[in-house]
Amino acid sequence: PTGGAWLSQNLWWHYQYTNDKEFLKNTAYPILKEASRFFVGYLVPDPNNPEWLVSGPSNSPEIGGLVMAPTMDHQIIRNLFANTVEAAEILGVDAEFIEIVKEKRAKIAPNLIGKHGQLQEWLIDKDDPENEHRHVSHLWGLHPGNEIHPSTTPALAEACKVTLSHRGDGGTGWSRAWKINFWARLLDGDHSFLLLRNLMVPSITQGVEMKDKGGLYLNLFDAHPPFQIDGNFGATSGITEMLLQSHLRDENGDYFQDILPALPSALSNGSISGILGRGAFEISIEWENEALISVEVKSLAGNKLNLRYNGKLISQETTKGEILSFIPTDFKDLLNL
Repeated sequence: PTGGAWLSQNLWWHYQYTNDKEFLKNTAYPILKEASRFFVGYLVPDPNNPEWLVSGPSNSPEIGGLVMAPTMDHQIIRNLFANTVEAAEILGVDAEFIEIVKEKRAKIAPNLIGKHGQLQEWLIDKDDPENEHRHVSHLWGLHPGNEIHPSTTPALAEACKVTLSHRGDGGTGWSRAWKINFWARLLDGDHSFLLLRNLMVPSITQGVEMKDKGGLYLNLFDAHPPFQIDGNFGATSGITEMLLQSHLRDENGDYFQDILPALPSALSNGSISGILGRGAFEISIEWENEALISVEVKSLAGNKLNLRYNGKLISQETTKGEILSFIPTDFKDLLNL
């Protein structure tokens, strides 16, 4: 039931990267609002912990059958509610409804750590550490969600690592692509790059037999098999996550642009141009010997810039269309700010 809520995340992302308020008002927010309205009515009290609200009946894809309270559902709904609240506050609309959404969101059952040190896939602690299934849906809050990160929720981040170690590095193309993003969000660039290499191997079949899963066809289409574009797009997303992450914010809600947060040692020299950060920034980066050489930032909307690299920060106001260039010595130690 949360597929629509997940899809609506893309609408919010469009606003985050562009700050297009007309799009937010006329396209994104009406869909976010109606999706939230559905889940306000869909959540029910958990019989074992009545103070918690849970989703269901639902499932954790391809694992466990029809159940109540899969972790993935709760992560997606929390994300949907947060995006809806922020969108409404930006637009100055629906204050009464938004208070209901806030109240419901605060009661959604939390992420839990199980007896094996793993992130639980359900409220019930029944994860099997021998299960190497390609789906790792309960890590949605790590990516593409933003509620788990080593700096903000270190215990949950460690639990994600345990879960990923249980599930392994194999899988179909899209599964390997998602794991590239997981490990980048966990700031482990080398493991992320290992998954990228695992994904970018020739498929051992040009057919559609599931027993010969993963790899790339001769035309570089991702082999699930058959072809699934998730693997191709997911891999490029993972590469971007190695080089730029912008899902964390400061105390005022302004986004951090984290530069080279998970740079693999195999990519010790390189550059990338024109990638977008939340808050509407276009960013180009050059590095050498695994160290930053320069960053160029174009402000697309005139928002405050928080540029972070290696524990240091540049924080300054910008104007729309302004192009700024920085070198490593421009960054200031966070402890001295």
